[in-house]
Amino acid sequence: MARRVAVVTGSNKGIGFAIVRALCKQFDGDVILTARDEGRGQAAVKALQGEGLQPKFQPLDIDDHNSVIRLRDFLQQTYDGLDILVNNAAILFHDESLPYGKRAKEVIKTNYFSNLDVCNVLFPILRPHARVVNLSSVMSQIGLNGCSEALRARFTDPTISIEELSSLMQRFVDLSQDGKQDEAGYFSSYHGYAMSKIGVTVMSMIQQRELDKAGAEDIVVNACCPGYVDTDMSEHKGFLTIDQGAESPIYCALLPPNVSSPRGKFISQKNIVEWKM
Repeated sequence: MARRVAVVTGSNKGIGFAIVRALCKQFDGDVILTARDEGRGQAAVKALQGEGLQPKFQPLDIDDHNSVIRLRDFLQQTYDGLDILVNNAAILFHDESLPYGKRAKEVIKTNYFSNLDVCNVLFPILRPHARVVNLSSVMSQIGLNGCSEALRARFTDPTISIEELSSLMQRFVDLSQDGKQDEAGYFSSYHGYAMSKIGVTVMSMIQQRELDKAGAEDIVVNACCPGYVDTDMSEHKGFLTIDQGAESPIYCALLPPNVSSPRGKFISQKNIVEWKM
């Protein structure tokens, strides 16, 4: 039987790096650290090897569909499947000099559409009992509360489809090019980051619903908030260490077989947070 394998996207530093570290210690299989830049990725692997751990490296740029395809082909050829997928890769612009529309477009592209593409490509090779963790944020809740009542109703509708969610995300991007996102009811603070994480949270709920409908054998998807972590993304203002930030993602990644809950939920501090208006 092929060896089990876990993949963590965007994991050469920060929370992703800590997730790889924890998986190397707790997961009974190979752990693949990925990064856009091969040099940084290999340096991260070497750092963990210095701790006595044995992660493996594969290049991955989630914004490049062909890069995602190459990773899928590698996993199929080497492991004949995938057991844990942690979608950690994300961006956030702090540069206020960039036009808002540009920031919103790039953030939604990477944090929502590219992560959705990773799932679309890799889900078909998930093995029974696989676990998928989509890194979201408490900002998804803040963003939800900041949207109009009509949009909140759509984002919390248990029957919303991926197609409608993607349409709502794209509409935010399109409106932001002319500064019209606020009047349409979208939450525009944090450069589109909050909206992107609404997308990730709702995407996870839809994915679990669709997997269950398709009769997938104990494949579990959850979104989770790692907390306010001291990383480049938080400009090192976070009060949690990266290892503390990895705790909820690891909890989700290592849920036992045939677990009844959490499934398709938003997790913070290892607890289910209700997603509602």
